[in-house]
Amino acid sequence: MTDQPRRRRGRGAPPAKTRTTNYRNLRNPFPPMNVFSEDRIAAMHEASLDVLERLGIKVLLSEARAQFRAGGARVDDSTEMVHIGREMVEAALDTAPKSFPLIAGNPDRNLVMELGSMIFQPGAGCPHATDLDRGRRPGTEQDFRELIQLTQHYDVLHMIPPLVEPQDVPVHLRHYATVKGQMELTDKLPFIFSRGTGQVEESFEMLRDFRGLSDAEFAANSHSYTIINTNSPRQLDIPMALGVMDFAKAGQMAIITPFTLMGAMAPITVAGAMTLSHAEALAAITLGQLVNPGAPVCYGTFTSNVDMKSGAPIFGTPEHFKASLAAGQLARHIGLPWRCASGSAANLSDVQAANETQFGTWGCLMAGATVTLHSAGWLEGGLTISYEKLVTDVEVLQMVAELCAATPAEDAEIAMDALEEVQPGGHFFGAAHTMERYATEFYEPVVADFANFGTWEERGSVDATTRATDVWKGILRDFTPPPTDGDRIEALHKYITDRTAAGGCAPTN
Repeated sequence: MTDQPRRRRGRGAPPAKTRTTNYRNLRNPFPPMNVFSEDRIAAMHEASLDVLERLGIKVLLSEARAQFRAGGARVDDSTEMVHIGREMVEAALDTAPKSFPLIAGNPDRNLVMELGSMIFQPGAGCPHATDLDRGRRPGTEQDFRELIQLTQHYDVLHMIPPLVEPQDVPVHLRHYATVKGQMELTDKLPFIFSRGTGQVEESFEMLRDFRGLSDAEFAANSHSYTIINTNSPRQLDIPMALGVMDFAKAGQMAIITPFTLMGAMAPITVAGAMTLSHAEALAAITLGQLVNPGAPVCYGTFTSNVDMKSGAPIFGTPEHFKASLAAGQLARHIGLPWRCASGSAANLSDVQAANETQFGTWGCLMAGATVTLHSAGWLEGGLTISYEKLVTDVEVLQMVAELCAATPAEDAEIAMDALEEVQPGGHFFGAAHTMERYATEFYEPVVADFANFGTWEERGSVDATTRATDVWKGILRDFTPPPTDGDRIEALHKYITDRTAAGGCAPTN
């Protein structure tokens, strides 16, 4: 301690600083949790290699089978089965980058894909949207654009996923609407659907020109990403195989995500389901590296269990949590950044939905996931995205982000001056130390209400979901899109108008 007198602010003086927690680039501060011993993880990896080499994987796309054959795999075109030797997988893992940048529209939104990074996305791929005002409905282009605005608003949501399917836009024109919405409304990393080479190449062209990039500049880094789902068990279909190849050729990131449900499309045990998931992920990663060694790729999994009474997928369960931990161990075993998922099977934004999503998110956090998908807004196992739930889930994500910030314990935080000032039996509400920090020391909630019962009742007894309605409406009402180049907007609109007039681009089935 110093002998100089302390300088104290008077009671009621404004705080000395503003809150500066950065939610844009998060690192996971917690040691990863394991569910299996390292020798069992090694055994699961070896079993996955045996699955690929001995049992094989069915690959429906002939061009993909040709890539595997050229790389040394044993291929039977009559059965469409591909048997991938472990040396091919090991070579692919050697060339797959362990760390690489993701380049957003705004450099402040750039991300680093590597173990230790922590990236959150809201719910994705939903055919329906819901909110308290308009109810549950098929997703529309308006919903897609509004959900982009909500995602753009919150820094703790780092990437734009395929939030909802705009079903009022024909599939052969849908990629124009989704790229247009992302270019106009967000400066975060955009998502591009893998629905055939034609649509992917047009999407790349729109993104490249809008960002003002040359072909070489676009290929040098990942400016977009897609999600590749295998068809468990042990099948890679035509659009997904094309997606792996298209994105690898262009140097854009593919998140490889087998969707393995224990007891349905995968063995009923956690270890069995994760062995299958790992094998399928390794097969798709190998395909991408055969096409373009060094192409950016993210290992992924989405493994949970089903309700054995109905067969319905369920999330936020103990088995889902354990599978996430196992996925983290397998990702670290091969050294790649990886994607996990939260989510909920509840039918509305209620206590069940909150519990399932939060438990699933903690599984991803403790597993050390690089990217956590479906962390906000996801309902009905992915059939619906909820505006209110997106807001209430963001509350949890921001509190998780607060845990990632350093907690100082310097002399000022140890607070000896406050301990000297406040006498036994007193309180610290009015202490100078408190007055300097009261407006900035604690996390300020998005939607939580800390009022006592009487005050809450006087205000109309409004629950959190209803309060969240006012929050998302306010965001949309006051939304200001990020700055964009007017000439590029005009050029994008002309491109879409011309291509639409020419008939658009049919997806690949």
